Amino acid sequence: MTRHPHAFLGCLLALCSSIALAAPPPAQTPAPATTIALPAPAVSSATPAIASGSSDVPSIKEIQAFTRAFEMIKQAYVEPVSNKQLMQSAIRGMLAGLDPHSEFLDKSELKNLTEDTSGAYSGLGIEVAQVNHQLVIIAPLDGGPAKRAGILPGDVIAAINGVPVQPDDIDASIKKLRGPIGSKITLDVLHPNADKPVKIALVRERIHVASVRTRMLEPGFAYIRISEFQEDTADDLTRALEKLQKEHGPLRGAVLDLRSNPGGLLTSAVGVADDFLNSGVIVSTRGRLPQSNLKFSATPGDLLNGAPMVVLVDNGTASAAEIVTGALKDNHRALIMGRRTFGKGSVQTILPLGNGDAVKLTTARYYTPNGTSIQVAGITPDIVLGNLTVSDNRNPSLMDDEHESDLPNHLAGTHAASTDADAGDLAVKDYALSEALHVLKGLALARSDVPTALSAH
Repeated sequence: MTRHPHAFLGCLLALCSSIALAAPPPAQTPAPATTIALPAPAVSSATPAIASGSSDVPSIKEIQAFTRAFEMIKQAYVEPVSNKQLMQSAIRGMLAGLDPHSEFLDKSELKNLTEDTSGAYSGLGIEVAQVNHQLVIIAPLDGGPAKRAGILPGDVIAAINGVPVQPDDIDASIKKLRGPIGSKITLDVLHPNADKPVKIALVRERIHVASVRTRMLEPGFAYIRISEFQEDTADDLTRALEKLQKEHGPLRGAVLDLRSNPGGLLTSAVGVADDFLNSGVIVSTRGRLPQSNLKFSATPGDLLNGAPMVVLVDNGTASAAEIVTGALKDNHRALIMGRRTFGKGSVQTILPLGNGDAVKLTTARYYTPNGTSIQVAGITPDIVLGNLTVSDNRNPSLMDDEHESDLPNHLAGTHAASTDADAGDLAVKDYALSEALHVLKGLALARSDVPTALSAH
């Protein structure tokens, strides 16, 4: 039996009317995108006001063409397809044609999205996005199987378990990356500037992402690593720095490492930036709806008490991580070092559809305190570093010659002798971090000289 297309047309017109009258509210709890997509924070819990008198609705001919295509697929497609599948595919198609970050979320996808906010999930520990019809690694997460296997930001996933990634169905490939703990998966990964992909076998794990890690690089100089922005990241940062300073005393400076940080929650990014600022705008958002036009400002209280900062970034620094970078740069709070950031400067809001599914829709753009859009352009560091590594060709027999400590029967000193070994080891392990520490020590020295210079006058 064939349905009459006009019956379906009436249902679709009713649907259009209901959309014109009211839109469902976004999720009350901001959440990033799924753990295998570039995180994008929700920014408002208010209901978007959509004018009921709008005349910008599909024409009868456009709706008839849609319903005709719907009926033709139902009747002639080689295999039976359900109404639900067709309607979901239609919504996915509408959103996919807008931008890489707007998407339809069914119940399971929405559950995964909410789950990711806590920082624990089952998967490979990677953030991916659709870029130029390719499935691109934005960042491998710290401690995950992907990073341990050598997967890098900018890598392209060409195939999953031997099945090529289809440019017109990236979402299907993204879903394949998820799976039960302990299950195996093989990725064909094309590294940047490589001629052909390499096969990488991985085992899915329970990923526990500790978003904040700290340690001392040298006495007085701290290393702060934030891998992504979760619900508790700002609070975790406060506790970690308070503990560090309680154990080691006031800090003379800190390196904030945001490399390969794919982003996360806007609220967490604002909280982290506020932790290092006493005043000033952190970020603003602008969109078509009044609820999308927001401005976030810092409150008094700097966890480092004004000690100099260097922020490390690269092409995997995205979204919320770019918000923090832009806030610290434009407020002249930190020096930015590394490579140009990813350039993900759009805001997504989660809009429930009332049946357990939802739409993640781009509703605004981010702007740094200076009014600069992050979108596409990203953030250019104050000091640009190439993607360099240092090899260790030191000759141990020549490293420490002609020192007092090498002379026989030398007098003991009151302090332990220092060597260049530690600095050399850091440069070999992480050249960018080594350079950041050098710059940071120079900034700290200049800052400590200021009171002396002033008192001389």
